[in-house]
Amino acid sequence: MGGVITGFAVIASVIGCGYLLGRYRLLGDGGREVLTKLAFHVASPALLFETLARSDLSVLVSPALLITALSSVAVAGVFVAVSALRRWPVGYSTLGALCAGYVNAGNLGIPIAAYVLGDASLVAPVLLFQLLVMAPIALTVLDLSTSATGTTLAQRLLTPFRNPVVAGSLAGVAVAAAGWTVPQPIMEPFELVGAMSVPAVLLAFGISLHGSAAPARGPDRVPVLLSVGLKTVGQPLVAWGLGTMVFDLSRRNLFAVVVTSALPAAQNLFTYASRYQVATRLARESILLSTLLAVPVLLVVAALLG
Repeated sequence: MGGVITGFAVIASVIGCGYLLGRYRLLGDGGREVLTKLAFHVASPALLFETLARSDLSVLVSPALLITALSSVAVAGVFVAVSALRRWPVGYSTLGALCAGYVNAGNLGIPIAAYVLGDASLVAPVLLFQLLVMAPIALTVLDLSTSATGTTLAQRLLTPFRNPVVAGSLAGVAVAAAGWTVPQPIMEPFELVGAMSVPAVLLAFGISLHGSAAPARGPDRVPVLLSVGLKTVGQPLVAWGLGTMVFDLSRRNLFAVVVTSALPAAQNLFTYASRYQVATRLARESILLSTLLAVPVLLVVAALLG
């Protein structure tokens, strides 16, 4: 239980700091935009390269990964289906689908896995799946849906490789797959720059909260509630069903899978929304509500399965 409270307290304190920065305009009018661009173009690619270059790719072949992938795709697919019926724009639907199935596996999942599950490495499958599969696909869709209509076929094919987040991830995977060990003097700049990623994202998110209307009350009410419901209730239930009825996981492994699936939407989704100027309110409100609701949900999961 203590790990849940600790993880959320750390997140809340940094977001609160960002809120104060926005309230007193300490970074000026462009503070949030600068932090967002810093995270997207520089810090996040460095962090992803460092993380994936040192990762063990063998965890990708496991029941935990399959359950993570299937539960994420299931809830994201529901959002996309509703989006198609309601005729929401492609970019908007993509961000909403991410909010429904892309969990905060990094800055929140790791401490919760360490304190609640007793092993931080248990979050590795969901983290790698999101970095290697979900993020590149979603960012490519966002790039293509927001790019100029006159782009050539070659430009469209090269779109994923021009995205700094995807490029950093692919470079890290290449290093890990080749079995290379990057010398520490070369890796250290990536560590220093990458360390800015999470604080920059959380501060930018906090700044955006100042002056914002109460969540789920405006024109984005339906998609916000849909994404939050899928993230908070739908994904953990799908993961539990797959773990018990399909993969017959042990109690400990089932607990780990459901806990990681019950994590809230990741804060870096707001960075993506801000970068592409798509669904920023949907992303902000979905992240905020899913983070608040994740506390009681995780406590219930820990009480029932822990």
